[in-house]
Amino acid sequence: MYLAELTIKNFRKLRDAKLKFQPGLNVLVGPNNVGKSAVVDALRTLLAGHEEPYPRLDVADRHRPKAGEQEGDISFHFIFKGLSHDDEADFIAALQPSADNTMEAHIHVRYTDADQTGRFRVKRWCGNHQDIPLTSDMMENLRGVYLQPLRDAAQGLRPSRNSQLARLLHLLTDDEGREEINTALKELDEQLQQNEAIKSTHAAISTRHGSMMGEQLAQVLAVGLSATDFQRLSARLSLTAQSMEIEQNGLGFNNLIFMAVVLSELAKNPEAAYRSLIVEEPEAHLHPQLQRVLLSYLAGIPTKEGEKPVQLFVTSHSPNFASNSKLESLVCLIENEAGVETFFPRDVQFAKGKREKLERYLDVTRAELFFARRVIFVEGAAELMLVDALAKILGFDLREYGVSLISVEGLNFDSFLPLFGEKGLRIPVSVITDADPFEEEVVPELAEGERPAEEIQEDLLAEAAYLDEADAENGDEAEKRADEAAEPKKKKRLIAVYPALGENVRISSNTLKMKESEDQFVKVYHGVKTLEYDLALQGENRDAMLKALAELHPRISVALRKIVDGTPDNTAKAKALFCGMFERKDTNCDVQKGSFGQALAEQISLTPGFKVPEYLAQAIQHVCQGADKT
Repeated sequence: MYLAELTIKNFRKLRDAKLKFQPGLNVLVGPNNVGKSAVVDALRTLLAGHEEPYPRLDVADRHRPKAGEQEGDISFHFIFKGLSHDDEADFIAALQPSADNTMEAHIHVRYTDADQTGRFRVKRWCGNHQDIPLTSDMMENLRGVYLQPLRDAAQGLRPSRNSQLARLLHLLTDDEGREEINTALKELDEQLQQNEAIKSTHAAISTRHGSMMGEQLAQVLAVGLSATDFQRLSARLSLTAQSMEIEQNGLGFNNLIFMAVVLSELAKNPEAAYRSLIVEEPEAHLHPQLQRVLLSYLAGIPTKEGEKPVQLFVTSHSPNFASNSKLESLVCLIENEAGVETFFPRDVQFAKGKREKLERYLDVTRAELFFARRVIFVEGAAELMLVDALAKILGFDLREYGVSLISVEGLNFDSFLPLFGEKGLRIPVSVITDADPFEEEVVPELAEGERPAEEIQEDLLAEAAYLDEADAENGDEAEKRADEAAEPKKKKRLIAVYPALGENVRISSNTLKMKESEDQFVKVYHGVKTLEYDLALQGENRDAMLKALAELHPRISVALRKIVDGTPDNTAKAKALFCGMFERKDTNCDVQKGSFGQALAEQISLTPGFKVPEYLAQAIQHVCQGADKT
């Protein structure tokens, strides 16, 4: 039995939100102040009550619309699926048939009828009828433990009658085990009382007490164990770590120990049909390695003999935590002009192999996209630095506008874009990519003996590249075309082009494919060739580019400046500068784009009048539209 759906209405940031969960681990992610804690409190309205009182809500907890006043009731609708026959018997009054003819348990919680102080009265009921109350037996069958953020794990592990450790000991000890513990404690206490040091201590205290109080008022004293039976022992039992008291242990490790105790107690508890653990910010006090260890465990908690499964709800602000989570476990909250919406990456339809590819690419930096309010995707490190610098020229500090700038390290946009748009995360997204324009030319027909083997091999690869760009369906199709026995077709290959400013170009198939992903939220922007070439087409920019080059290769910069100055027109100057850095015949001597991007970003900040290409300005304006500075 697990909680499959939760619908929240009129509660804080959430006007009408439907959340879908899976058995096992569920990780709630999203920007700050988007409603993650509201989801946690919504869960607690039904699943708390064992360890703590249910949340008490008042009129201030109502959703506040952009226009109008707060009004109405606050309601939560819980749907449980995967019920066993015993579960169905326990929740018979809540049962409703689902679309697949299995039974679901529907439970409602409504906060209504505020009193004079503004505090709501709470009503819980089953099924579709408000007159069928949720019974105490049903509530006992719904077991939940909530671990709040910035929790004091050491306090939770201290000895007490109701500590998690004491409850776990009670669960795991049968009557025979209790008797054995009682017998052992009694024998130990008797042995201690025969010890000379204990006897001397007892005699000293008793003698002094007797002389102080007199024979009639003096009490009978004993020195021995404070816990002489199982019940008292459980209230005084404590944990140590590495032979240290728990208070002396690190905060991060104490949190992990506390979670281990709580999960053990939940899994071993036979009295509940449903068990859940709600944890806010489990990454607190944990360095990245321990975060990965914890997440790996939570994602696949083994169920041992005699244990029941536990459903986990985790909220996190850690990109490291999100990057190590499976897409199936993520529950995303995002805020846009329509309000707070939910999104579930597991529902996205990826092309073959793209889901696995995305999960491999989601490192700490790229997992920031799950916490973003607006995103710019770029190809690599050079674009990462340059776009940020160019945005500042336009008056947009991307950090202040809450824009996440993410590199996909190549042309891997198609693994990320399915997460965004009208059917995904509905936030502004700009994709900045190269046009990579091309033209084609016919390969000269020469007899095999007249051409070097290396040249023949190069032409075969060039033709394959052309067929890919010409939208050949796959490599097999290209091979088929090459081997056709029909009238031979002239072989073609791609040639690089260096367009003029504003020229219409034939863009690459990859860029065309990205353009197909566009909708009102996702936009794809490109220039006439690559970012560096497009910058070089602006005459105002070439001096700064050459100065940046001088920081890396001063002699090459001097020589290239002479070549550029001696070139007749704007397009030729741009080609000379671009090829002189990135397309020299000896490719081992090409300038590293990342290093150049870093140097140029510095020069841009020092160069008044540096010109931002129009397509980059449009990309930056698209994601910053309607945004307030943070």
